[in-house]
Amino acid sequence: MTAPTFSPTIPTSNRASDSRWQLARFGQRLVRLLIHVLLLSGGIVMIVPFLWMITTSLKAQSQVYAAPYIIPNHFEWANYQQAWEAAPFLRYYANTLIMTAGITFGQVIFSSLAAYAFARLKFPGRDFLFLIFLATMLVPSHVTLIPSYLIIFNLGWVDTYQALIVPRLVSAFGIFVMRQFYLTLPRELDEAAMIDGASKIGVWWRIVLPLSRPALATLAIFAFLFAWNDFLWPLVVTNNPDMRTVQLGLAMFQGKYGTQWSLLMAGTVTATIPAIIAFLIGQRQFIEGISTTGMKG
Repeated sequence: MTAPTFSPTIPTSNRASDSRWQLARFGQRLVRLLIHVLLLSGGIVMIVPFLWMITTSLKAQSQVYAAPYIIPNHFEWANYQQAWEAAPFLRYYANTLIMTAGITFGQVIFSSLAAYAFARLKFPGRDFLFLIFLATMLVPSHVTLIPSYLIIFNLGWVDTYQALIVPRLVSAFGIFVMRQFYLTLPRELDEAAMIDGASKIGVWWRIVLPLSRPALATLAIFAFLFAWNDFLWPLVVTNNPDMRTVQLGLAMFQGKYGTQWSLLMAGTVTATIPAIIAFLIGQRQFIEGISTTGMKG
C-alpha cells in the first residue's frame, strides 16, 4: 500500500499578487528602458553638431558641400594652422582670458559677499531688496545696453579691459545661487565662530566660503562660460582690433573668409576647447552645487 502524496496548493490570492508584482516589475523595466532611449537620443542630437563642426574643420574646402557625410576622405590638419595664421588669434585669446578671469573672479567674490548679506545678516528691507535683485533677471540685457555704454563712454573706458570686466563683476543670478546655498548651511557654525571672536567677514571667509565649494564651482563655471562666449558687449565697447575677443575674432574671420567654412570651423574648435576643459575640471563640484542649490526659499 503506497503512502498518499500531498501536492501543496498555492492560494489564488498569492498567485494574483505574484502576477501583479511581476507586471509592476516589467513596467518599471519598460519605463527605465524608455528613459534610457530618450536620453540616448537626446545625447546623439546634442553631439552631432559638435561632430559635424570637428569633421568640417578637417575637410578640404572642396569637400564641404560635396556630400553630406561626417567623416572626410582626407584629414586636412593644415586648416588649423591656416586659421591660426589668418587672424591674430593669440591676441584674441589673451584678451578673452584676461576678461574671463576678471569676470569669474569678481562674480565669485562679490556675488558671494552679497549673498552672505542676504542669507545671514538682518537689516530692514532685506527681503524686498533681494526681490528687486531677482526682478532684474527679468529685464533683457538689450534694454540696458545703451545706458551701460554711455556710462562706459563718459568714464573714458572704451577699448579698455575695465569696460570688458567691471560692468559684469556682479550678477543677480550669482547672488541667487550663492544665497540659496548659504541657506542650507546651519547657522550654528556662524554662532560658534562668533563666540570664538570671529567677525562677520571672518565668518564668511573662514567658515562659510570654504564650505561653499560646490556653489562656488557652479557659479565660476557659469561665469566662465558666459564671459568666454559673450559677443554683444565686447562688440559694443571695443573698436580697436587689438582689444577684440575670440568670439569677435571669429565673426571678423567669418566676414573675411565667408565661404571657407573649414577654416572657420577650425577656429571655432580651438575656441570651444577652453570651455570644455573648464567644465570637465569642475564637473563634480558643478553637479553637487546644482543638486544642493535651491533647497530652501
